Amino acid sequence: MKKFVTAMGLIALALTSCTEQPKEAAWIVDKFDDIKVIRYEVPEFENLPLNEKLLIYYLAESAKCGRDIMFDQNFKYNLTIRRALEQIYTTYEGDKSCPEFTAMEKYLKKVWFANGIHHHYSNDKFAPEFSREWFAEQLKGVDTGVVSHEELLEVIFNPALYSSRLNQTAGVDMIAASAGNYYEGLTQKEVEKFYNKMIDPKDPRPISYGLNSKLVKKNGKIYEQTYKVGGMYTEALEQIVFWLEKAEAVAEEPLKTTIGLLIKYYKSGDLKDFDAFNISWVQDTQSNVDFVNGFTETYGDPLGFKASWESVVNFIDKAACARTQIISENAQWFEDNAPIKPEYRKPVVKGVSAKVITVAMLAGDCYPATPIGINLPNADWIRKEYGSKSVTIDNITYAYKKAALGNGFSEEFVLRAEDRERMEKWGKLSDDLHTDLHECLGHGSGQLAPGTTGTELGSYSSTLEETRADLFALYYLGDKKLVEIGLIPTLDVAKAQYASYIMNGMMTQLSRIELGKNVEESHMRNRKMIAEWCYEKGKENNVIEWVEKDGKKYIVVNDFDALRKLFGDMLYEVQRIKSEGDYEAGKALVENYGVTVEPELHKQVRDRYYALGIEPYGGFVNPEYTLVEKDGEVVDVVVSYPANYTEQHLHYSKDYSFLPSIN
Repeated sequence: MKKFVTAMGLIALALTSCTEQPKEAAWIVDKFDDIKVIRYEVPEFENLPLNEKLLIYYLAESAKCGRDIMFDQNFKYNLTIRRALEQIYTTYEGDKSCPEFTAMEKYLKKVWFANGIHHHYSNDKFAPEFSREWFAEQLKGVDTGVVSHEELLEVIFNPALYSSRLNQTAGVDMIAASAGNYYEGLTQKEVEKFYNKMIDPKDPRPISYGLNSKLVKKNGKIYEQTYKVGGMYTEALEQIVFWLEKAEAVAEEPLKTTIGLLIKYYKSGDLKDFDAFNISWVQDTQSNVDFVNGFTETYGDPLGFKASWESVVNFIDKAACARTQIISENAQWFEDNAPIKPEYRKPVVKGVSAKVITVAMLAGDCYPATPIGINLPNADWIRKEYGSKSVTIDNITYAYKKAALGNGFSEEFVLRAEDRERMEKWGKLSDDLHTDLHECLGHGSGQLAPGTTGTELGSYSSTLEETRADLFALYYLGDKKLVEIGLIPTLDVAKAQYASYIMNGMMTQLSRIELGKNVEESHMRNRKMIAEWCYEKGKENNVIEWVEKDGKKYIVVNDFDALRKLFGDMLYEVQRIKSEGDYEAGKALVENYGVTVEPELHKQVRDRYYALGIEPYGGFVNPEYTLVEKDGEVVDVVVSYPANYTEQHLHYSKDYSFLPSIN
């Protein structure tokens, strides 16, 4: 489970990073379409002991080897298209300043960023700004394998073909309407029937059915193609395992055992081995270096079974961990006092650990766009019996803030001076704490009712889970307990977050959506749902108010205490929905409050936002790590910070691309 930075999170706020980085650093390395590309730095890497540097190096190499998997999971033609575009780009001998070539270059940059031809957030297929005729001419010298040039041209240029990577519109066949490569030849009903037969509602420790496989129907037979060494994606997984084995050789316990269990899982494809790995991983709270590597999150599957491949390599930011340690130590108090039914609270909170980390490498579904917080594992029974591990990524949030200096966003969208002042003073702290509480406690809180499997909410599961975690964080951010335990000096911190959250949920995140479209992405639905629900429920007392000034709309919070109570009321209902598996109530919440966009407001927000020259999406280029040898021995690992987005992706495609074009 991940927390992604919001548009509001890109505002330049008061910075309290653990490590002050050079002011002269060029943070933004590229801009195109609606995207800015930022570089992040890895403070304190040079001070790590050699074995930890080597461990990070090997884990980073393993991470880069999985890049092709994410492209292929997103859409079956992605690798063919990426490789064709890259070949044309690197061999083109014409005028590279001509409109057709520059339009293709922008398209290629978008494909790299989204890991495919569909937008990473809206899921809509990119519309090329170069002509079909020009591109067909360039394709003549390109080998596209089993895919004919004409077929590839249709895929790219026919707007009705594979138009959405992930379509969760109510009433459609979500499998047939989604271009993601998790299913082939199946309908939604067939998929649901296949997995419902497998799931035993009485099993207290169920595996994550379907997590690491593609479900295929051929000649009337349905079967799973498992992602494993010797199975689907073996060419990439063999390389991932190669570097994991090198990491295992230099790792110390307990991380050594954890890496070994992951290798075993990759070789077997057995989801029971995946559970064993997760249990070992979540119990390791002492290793300084840590990682995520595998088929992890299910946001990309409309039905929530299949997981995308991702990796994050990191180490602890010791100076910034004080707040997460306090949160972990008080986890039981937060659970006992949560505004939910007592029977849905955990009697004993086990293994809740939280830390602030420094990311050293991003890959797969975490690159180039990355979350700012992660809470894993996802299996409810593991979380209940063994706990969960949460991380807040400080060097990423710091890079976002540095890249957003002086963008004018606050002045344009925040009406009241007192709200702007609170956001400027407490914005960084409130954002960090919201992420900490969301990941550490929100996702780890609550329990299912007896007989509930956790699969009942179907396509609404991800949105409702993010809603639950956000509400938990928002509710407790305004609790005096946070002042008592030293996490915040004043409840103005909560007011800063409440004002920005409601504004983002009801207004500013709409800048990310094309005109005429509704909200599709789970995190965006979650934020809209919370804000709209609270607005409606608090309308009688004017808790939240629309204000119009000089022809512009603004949203303001008039009663912060009443808003906090509404967060608690909504959390009560969302936890009930999850605990009882109430699909119809969950569906009603999402569809009524989280999906539909009002066209006039939508246009106004986009016009005002884009007039500022701000790209609504941000992503990153990774650092590079180089081994230093002396007399045949590795004596150091040095980190450098490339500032060329195109060069990094061409390098990855040349040196870390192992899969066939069609899988």
